[in-house]
Amino acid sequence: MAHNASPDNATDARTVPARTQDRPTEVTAAGIARLAGVGRAAVSNWRRRHADFPKPVGGTETSPAFALRDIEQWLRDQGKLAEVPLRERVWQQLVGHPAGAAAALRQAGAVLLLAHDRPAAWQQLRAAADDAELTGVLPAVLDAVLAARLGPGHPVRGLTREALAPSAALVRATGDLAAADGAAAAYDFLLGRHLDANPRQYTLTPPGPAALMAELAAVAGPSGTVLDPACGAGALLAAARERTAEEGDAGERDAGEGDAGESDAPVTLYGQEADADLAALTALRLALGVPEAQVRVRAADTLRADAFPDLAADAVLLHPPFNERNWGHDELAYDPRWEYGFPARTESELAWVQHALARLREGGTAVLLMPPAAASRRSGRRIRADLLRRGALRAVIALPAGAAPPNGVPLHLWVLRKPGTTPPAPQLLVVDAAGPATGAPAGRDKPDWQTVRTTAVEAWRTFDRDGGIEEQPGVRRSLAAIDLLDDDVDLAPARHLPPPAAAGGPAELARIRERLTTTLAHTTALTPRPDGGAAGPARWPLTTVGELARSGALVLRAGGAGTAPAGGAAPAVLTDHDVIGGDAPSGTLPEAPASGPAEEPLLLQAGDVVVPVLGGGAVARVTDDSTAGAALGRNLTLLRPDPAALDPWFLAGFLRGTANNRQASSYASTATRLDVRRLQLPRLPLADQRRYGQRFRDLAAFEGALRLTARLGEQLVQGLHDGLTDGSVTPD
Repeated sequence: MAHNASPDNATDARTVPARTQDRPTEVTAAGIARLAGVGRAAVSNWRRRHADFPKPVGGTETSPAFALRDIEQWLRDQGKLAEVPLRERVWQQLVGHPAGAAAALRQAGAVLLLAHDRPAAWQQLRAAADDAELTGVLPAVLDAVLAARLGPGHPVRGLTREALAPSAALVRATGDLAAADGAAAAYDFLLGRHLDANPRQYTLTPPGPAALMAELAAVAGPSGTVLDPACGAGALLAAARERTAEEGDAGERDAGEGDAGESDAPVTLYGQEADADLAALTALRLALGVPEAQVRVRAADTLRADAFPDLAADAVLLHPPFNERNWGHDELAYDPRWEYGFPARTESELAWVQHALARLREGGTAVLLMPPAAASRRSGRRIRADLLRRGALRAVIALPAGAAPPNGVPLHLWVLRKPGTTPPAPQLLVVDAAGPATGAPAGRDKPDWQTVRTTAVEAWRTFDRDGGIEEQPGVRRSLAAIDLLDDDVDLAPARHLPPPAAAGGPAELARIRERLTTTLAHTTALTPRPDGGAAGPARWPLTTVGELARSGALVLRAGGAGTAPAGGAAPAVLTDHDVIGGDAPSGTLPEAPASGPAEEPLLLQAGDVVVPVLGGGAVARVTDDSTAGAALGRNLTLLRPDPAALDPWFLAGFLRGTANNRQASSYASTATRLDVRRLQLPRLPLADQRRYGQRFRDLAAFEGALRLTARLGEQLVQGLHDGLTDGSVTPD
């Protein structure tokens, strides 16, 4: 989903001025760092230290651009680069293209489609033509292959002789990349990097929700035609085709090798997108990524200029733009799509709901990702009521926060079914896949999609098959529509689900009380005694963490780097919240971008000392065997002491001193930051360090017992409040 351009911005032909055709391909400092496999700081150092470093040819004073060919030659001369990787060469040509990265990616994608669909024609053209002839002949060849694959109204426009004139090197390098990696993989890399480089320009549907939406739509059976009327980068359409393929493979296994089943029928993917550039890139992505499917993508504003007015799709998947005021309210007052009521200006999401229903066949399924406010705003209550009365709205599923942008809001999935001549009895399934009763142990960074998927799909499959479902408090319930038709018609699942038994019921509360009693006794036994000491503070010789790092007594590393490997197991992440709260690692690594390999995270070892650098608190944690192997999160610094020189508990204990933290902290207007290198500790023999370390270890055990006591106490108090108020616990 991307809604940052109007259909008026679509370009049928983009002419590149002659003066730009000779401009060299440019590269920024970040691109140079990527080419050489170094950080940006190294590039800055090269510019300062080497008088022969190439001069900028463009950009700005703060973000200069350099000629790619000059940079490549300089890196080779310095022995810092043997050969520019082909992927990087193509990418740098894209971002430095005079027509812009999106236009260049459109050209590259079209060439990749030619190489994929008509490899012999591409090889013949590439071998026989010089640069001028190649870019002169190419437009007609590309138009033919695009029309054959995407239909006559496809959005991949602007591939004229003038537009391709400065692109000969890009065209040839793209063909080489197709031969090396495969056309589909090459385009995935280029498109993925383009989307990663422009995160604010596009609002994308993450893979988890996309796969879940496709699976919910497939419960009714294989879909021969799938529509996404706000298709963005095509994630939902790709997920739908992947799901159809999985259903087909399962059907073949069940039916035996001799029976192909219905899912072998060709699938047609329809998409529409208001951003003309993104529509073109998505059409190419689908054409290359799902070559067995028929792809029809159009560039236009769906609500104002529907490209498929006569379509009756088997399934509609949609992540609509949220909170749009300028969706066409004034000009679309009498549109026939408003079968369930004319949406208010503030109810753009309900306009998309009705558009989805209008483009379904009878019995077809639509799954929409919706903001939670759409389930309860009073301005939409009449439309919600009619959707319920007529059996069109079948399920509302609450997702955890972080499922999709905006990540701070727990979004909903609406599952709709276009009523036929005999609509089902008006019932609504409500599911809360975000609540604690589902048992989803999600971290702070992203939800546990396996638990969310299982909860949502099992509930919808059972409800769709049986027309109802057994109630599970706090998780799922089916409701008669008549019970929802009050003054508000509020469909938020949390408001209609009975709460789960308080803290697991009276038996669980009794177990918590017993554990709390035991923990209180243990805490009392661990309570330290402040033994007598010297009359005043000791005057030890001091050193700093920075000096210890320079001498090799410890290794100092910052956290935050690392990505999860594709398809592989990823370690949990120790976050700053975990360190401050004394919790187990709860974070998750971000997924590796499609444009490159996974980045190795910094893994913890037993005996490491971890210090948060934000917030102003005096906290240091020694890693034990249970935390070893976790990845170090953002805003944390790792100190790995040499056991022959430093005791880790001695190190952590002295780093927690209040005066020590105060002298090593800097203060901004909104935050306090700790400079770990300035933290001090005394120079003591290892035997004395261990004496102090043992005392600090005992304090850490007491602190952990206090935390556990507080948590158990909070659970018992809240559980008793909940039990008394819901009747599962009596006051006697």
